[in-house]
Parts: sequence; structure tokens; C-alpha cells
Amino acid sequence: MDIETRQDLRGDSMLAEVSLDWRGRPCKHDKHGGMRAAVFVLGIQACEIMAIAAVGNNLITYVFNEMHFPLSMSANVVTNFVGTIFILSLLGGFLSDSYLGSFWTMLTFGFVELSGFILLAVQAHLPQLRPPPCNMMSGEQCVEAKGFKAAVFFLALYLVALGSGCLKPNMIAHGADQFGRDDPKQPKKLSTYFNAAYFSFCVGELIALTVLVWVQTRSGMDVGFGVSAGAMAMGLVSLISGVVFYRNKPPQGSIFTPIARVFVAAISKRKQVCPSTNSELIHQSQKHAGDHHQPSPGVNSLRHTDKFRFLDKACIKAQDGSSLKESPWKLCTATEVAQVKVVLSVIPIFACTIIFNTILAQLQTFSVQQGSSMDTRVGKSFTVPPASFQAIPYMMLIVLVPIYETGFVPLLRRFTGKESGITPLQRIGVGLFTVTFSMVSAALVEKKRREEAVGPHKHLSIFWIAPQFLVFGLSEMFTAVGLIEFFYKQSAAGMQSFLTAMTYCSYSFGFFLSSLLVSLVNKITSSSSSGGWLSDNDLNKDRLDLFYWLLAALSLLNFVNYLFWARWYSTSPSLSTKAPNHGPSGEASLSIS
Repeated sequence: MDIETRQDLRGDSMLAEVSLDWRGRPCKHDKHGGMRAAVFVLGIQACEIMAIAAVGNNLITYVFNEMHFPLSMSANVVTNFVGTIFILSLLGGFLSDSYLGSFWTMLTFGFVELSGFILLAVQAHLPQLRPPPCNMMSGEQCVEAKGFKAAVFFLALYLVALGSGCLKPNMIAHGADQFGRDDPKQPKKLSTYFNAAYFSFCVGELIALTVLVWVQTRSGMDVGFGVSAGAMAMGLVSLISGVVFYRNKPPQGSIFTPIARVFVAAISKRKQVCPSTNSELIHQSQKHAGDHHQPSPGVNSLRHTDKFRFLDKACIKAQDGSSLKESPWKLCTATEVAQVKVVLSVIPIFACTIIFNTILAQLQTFSVQQGSSMDTRVGKSFTVPPASFQAIPYMMLIVLVPIYETGFVPLLRRFTGKESGITPLQRIGVGLFTVTFSMVSAALVEKKRREEAVGPHKHLSIFWIAPQFLVFGLSEMFTAVGLIEFFYKQSAAGMQSFLTAMTYCSYSFGFFLSSLLVSLVNKITSSSSSGGWLSDNDLNKDRLDLFYWLLAALSLLNFVNYLFWARWYSTSPSLSTKAPNHGPSGEASLSIS
């Protein structure tokens, strides 16, 4: 569903989409926007992910070895940190759409994130801010970081989380905003941009997981955190450098007000009879739209669907015989109702990606520790940092994403007639099915690693864990990009950043669910004589392989659940707008699709 116009979120009128330059003047098509402007946004995206990935993907090693938290607690510190980043993306999306705009939100919280990296580097460098050195794997009674030392660490960590969370949805939305909706080639350009954004993400991840993690391993985490701060500073320079080229969408005021109005109006008219057909409903809402909502020429409204028909009462005039004008809290437009329906309809799709990101959490926590228990040597002198194995999928994707965009998409376009080759929902489905095999591979390898370590006391080569990262990377190319494209295309102007932020909330809930699963599994599988599957600091005593099998089963069930909701979303009867046909009153008429 492509949205060609927007409903003004203050409810005053339906306005044509407006973009402003950095001085607040209307943009010029030949000077602002396009890929020329989007390149600067891709720059900060690559640098920011480079900085945050170098911290997040190797954080469990620092928390376990330097801060001396137990293994299961260390894993939860990482998952809670990453989960907080993505839940805070809602705050970033709300501030951008409602008050600051995407550029000023990125600039403000970019410096917040930079301050967090600097404080992390200081904390890692000063011995008085860390517990005494100790080998956690040797069985010594190591002193865990507490009090002031822990407070400084968590303050720095969550400054990074706050900054990164508020940046993430705005980087995607601001880049996509550079392509005007009045451009007939916009769907194709947007699809290309989202693939370019994912390519930029892969480049940043690859550099983080190879160069920066290697620096952390060889030179210490203080130097590594300092390099992350430098990468973040480069990203801010890239953002500021493109300021004269950006198309900026002005904030629209609180995005929750029109949503609240629809629910208040629908509840207040809950006893009113709703028209039996959509065409009658649209006729009634148009008939009375002139009371306080005047559409502008050339403006289309959102597609009207049969879902959540109780909300349709919000756009029907009170049938009490009164001719008095109703307030926006009693009478909404069909477009406002349709937008609220969109928000409600995408929630099941969003929920189906949570398990996918729970699996991602394992690759950033237990799979890193899994690699640490294996033979990391390559030749006689070089050792591979376990966290660097997370770079494997990104090495592959740096090759695959351009091939997908230049080869696979044009080929599919011939068969499907869609500019993006396959629909975002189909792309998500492919990824959700594929990711199951990542956990199957992880479980099989962990079983073999454990048998070798406990039996003949051999250390399996770390390269055995490569397939689980490769399969996940392939599935992420489909799921992550498909979800962002899906959410952006469903939203009206004034809500792009917030709805894009919902995609990141899937990461948040996935990582929080990982922490919950670890705790539940330990509690359920523990007995009086032994701990749970993941209760020991030694993976040779734990049963990580069984935990991986559990995730594989949950992933497969989740895919079946997704098929139901994707079909539900796609097959609902609807009314949609085509080119507006204005009658004598100047109101746009709707045609049944």
C-alpha cells in the first residue's frame, strides 16, 4: 500500500506533503533530496553501527573477564543493553515526528552517544574504576564490580543506549525522506535505498567485527572504546556535511493525539449503528468531512479496510438529528481512522519477528562464548577473536546485497510486476523460515564440541560455528530489510520515524525475551542435584545444545504463525483511493479496488 498523501496529524486539514531545506524554505527538486543527500545519511549509519557493533558484539567478553559478572548474568547484561537500545528507538521516533524533526534528533542524540563511548573508554582505562584482575575461567573467587565502579559502567553503557536508540529510526526515515512521494519512480528508488542502507549497515558491522574487535583484543578495551568514539565522531561529521542537501519533514505535533481522537470518538459512538457496507460508510464520512476537514485538490487518502470496523464509527456524524458542528474528538476523518487501523494491523507482523531477534541475541552472547571454548588458532601464531566470527555473514552479504539488488530483483520484477521484486511481507517470510536452520546448525555443532571437550579433551576448530552465522546473515537480509520497508510504506507522513522505530522494538523485545528464556530455562531445568542448562560458567557442564534446539522449535512455530498473520493482513477486503475525482463539492470520491 503506497501512501501518496498525508493526513495532517493535528486534524485541522489534509495537506500536501511539505519538505523544507535547512533554512526552513520549501525544497527545490534539483537541489535537495535524492541519493546525493541520502549518501550523507548512509555515512552516519555506517559509522554509528561500526561504533555500536564493536561494543555490543564483544561486550560479553568485557563484562565477564573484566567486570567479573557470572556468565548467565553477563549474557543478560548484553541482551538488556541491546534491548534498551531498540526500545528507546520509540522515543527517538516520537521526538522526531512530533517535535524536533529527524535531523535535529539525530544531531542531539549523536552527541549523547559519543559522550557514552568516551566515558566507557575512561572507565576501561582507569584501574580504580574496575575490579582487581582475575581469571574467571580458573575457578578463582573473583571480585565482582559493584557500587561506584558498576554505576560508572552502567551510566556509560546506557548513555550509549540512549543515543543509539534515538538515532536508529531517524537514520532510516531521514534517508527515505530524501525521495519525494510525488516521484513516479519512488517505489523503485525506495527499494534501492533500503538495500543500500542494509549494505551500509553490513560494511559498518564488518569493520567493527574485524578491525575494531581485533584492536580490542590486542590493545585493550579502553583503546577499542576510544576507536568507537572516533567512529561516532566521523558519523556526526558526515551528518552535518549533508545539511544543505537534505529534504526535511517538519514535525507535526503529537502523533498520539489523532490516534487518541479516533478511539475516543469510536467509544463515544459505540451504540451507533455502523453502515453495513464500506461504500455507504465512505459516502457518509465524505458527506460530513467538510464540517472541519477540507481536503486539498490532488490529495488521496489512505486505503480503507474492513479490519477493526468498530473504529469506523469515529468518522460517522451523530445520528441524533442535530445539525451542530462536532469537535475533532467526536468526528474524525476516514483517513485518520484508516491510519489507526494500519497501526493496529501491523502489530501481529511486528510480533512475529521477535523470535527472530531472540536468535540474534544468542549469536551475540552464547555463540561468542561457544567460540571461546574452541580452538581459535589459525596457523602457529594468529588467533581469531571469537566475536569476529559475527563478521562472517556481513562479508557474505556485502557481496550478496548488490547481487540481490542488480540481479535477483530485476529477474523477479519480470514475473511479479512489482518494483521491489517480491513484496516486503514475502521477504520477511523467507527470512523467518531460513533462520530456523541457524539454530539447528548451532545445536549440532555445540553437541559435537561438548562431546569432544568432555571425552577426548579435544578442542574443535572455531570454524565449525561459521555456518550458524552464515545462515543467520542470509535470513537477516530478507527479514530486517523487508520489515523496515514494510513499516515505512504503511505509514503516513508525520509517522514514518515512529513506525520505523517499531521495527527496532522487535530487536528490543527479542533481546529481552532472550534474557527471560535464559532465566526460565535455568529455573525449569534445575534440580536439587544440579543446576539448569545454562547455570554454570563452564559450557562443558552446561547444555547449550538443548537450548539451541528449543530456539529452533520456537522459530519454526513462529514461522507457521507468521503465515497466518501475513495472509490475514493481505486478504482483508478494502476500499482504496485512486486518482481523485472531485465532484461539485470538491470532495474526492473513492472507488472500490
